[in-house]
Amino acid sequence: MPTFVNPEKCDGCKGGEKTACMYICPNDLMILDPEAMRAYNQEPEACWECYSCVKICPQGAVEARPYGDFAPMGGTSIPMRSAEDIMWTVKFRNGDVKRFKFPIRTTPEGSIKPYEGKLEPTDLDNELLFTETELAVPQVVAGNEIKIGDADKTLTIKDLL
Repeated sequence: MPTFVNPEKCDGCKGGEKTACMYICPNDLMILDPEAMRAYNQEPEACWECYSCVKICPQGAVEARPYGDFAPMGGTSIPMRSAEDIMWTVKFRNGDVKRFKFPIRTTPEGSIKPYEGKLEPTDLDNELLFTETELAVPQVVAGNEIKIGDADKTLTIKDLL
């Protein structure tokens, strides 16, 4: 089930131009109603349920039915985000409540250097790939004579007539 915004909880991220859910949605589905100043999912059938908007909403206004593998039908899952982790509260339909805590990141923010040790980009006419320093030279089998068998020949219309 796609995400939906509870209008009673949503405050439009305090009237900014772009709400947190608009910022994080990878499919650009969340938009802000300028009159009501509430966000909503403009195309629910296109939502792939990544839960990004659910996790980032500071008011907890964005909800989605949880996946059946961790909260069966009728259950709820509510995230509570802190600076380092997310606490998921799962309430099952029989009333049981369980909480799970997961880190947001496994590496310190800003510590990843994706281009470290890579070559500087060159011009677009260069045939080298990003990680190559020189073009690979094709290896030729030296000293072997290649024989063409009948199965390797291509027949033309003249040959068939």
